[in-house]
Amino acid sequence: MRSTSKRTAAKPRASASKGKSRGKSRRARKPSTQATLVPANLDKDLALKSNAAFVVDQDTGEAVVAKNPDTVLPIASLTKLMTSLVVVESNAPLDELLEVTQDDVDTEKRTHSRLAVGTKLKREEMLLLALMASENRAASALSRHYPGGRPAFIAAMNDKAKALGMSSTRFADPAGLSSQSVSTARDLSRLVSAAYAQPMIRNFSTHLETTVAVRGRATTFGNTNRLVRSEGNWNIELQKTGFTNEAGRCLVMQVTLASRRLAMIFLDSDGTLTRYADAARVRRRLELEALQPKSVSTSTFSASGAPPTKAALAR
Repeated sequence: MRSTSKRTAAKPRASASKGKSRGKSRRARKPSTQATLVPANLDKDLALKSNAAFVVDQDTGEAVVAKNPDTVLPIASLTKLMTSLVVVESNAPLDELLEVTQDDVDTEKRTHSRLAVGTKLKREEMLLLALMASENRAASALSRHYPGGRPAFIAAMNDKAKALGMSSTRFADPAGLSSQSVSTARDLSRLVSAAYAQPMIRNFSTHLETTVAVRGRATTFGNTNRLVRSEGNWNIELQKTGFTNEAGRCLVMQVTLASRRLAMIFLDSDGTLTRYADAARVRRRLELEALQPKSVSTSTFSASGAPPTKAALAR
């Protein structure tokens, strides 16, 4: 396996989602409540386009952004963060060869995969491809090679979610292709914290690209997150993207921004770039706020979009 985590000279390209489904139309959406950032002198609407968003300071626990944070939604390939956590905590040999079989082929949504049936890779390589390139067959193969097989693996995913306090979360598959794999933005912030505690998950999720042998042929896979592929504009320490027709476009990241460690979660976004634009909106506002005098109160979000009360500004 040849891999690199260097993040230079990478030309941004449209993110290719691995959970794309064919022949299904998007569900109709009701207009969602907008989140607004309302510091004392910066009360302009953030106008987030994602239908659910949650940004939390990982050191203080302060919720910086909250837009429909407790709405239960399909989460697509964000599921693979839990898949990776179960694999890492199982302490299974990373150098064990796992084979992609017909059991790993998506027959429901017929998603594309570059891992041909018969491909044999180390567990470590499968884990890297699942996190970095969001390879569905890699996630599936990882689950099959768990003691007790895939049913036991999915049970372990749900047990871990319960242990983390993710009370609104349920996993139905290891790749996120099922619309029954659901969570909330708030619950996912807990998963981000747990995954961040694992150095391998941090490293693999932010790898730029890697080359592996697929049935004897060198094949290069890239990171699905265009912000990782950008030229160092973001300090991203952990990330995962996701997309299915049911879930929309999703994004979770652990970043250091304005000297704060933040978990950023954006769910059910329309448009290829919307989730990234929402992250940029939050970043610009927090960086602007960091330049304000210390006497200015810290930011809060109002799901209703109403201006802050005097009591709120005094906190």
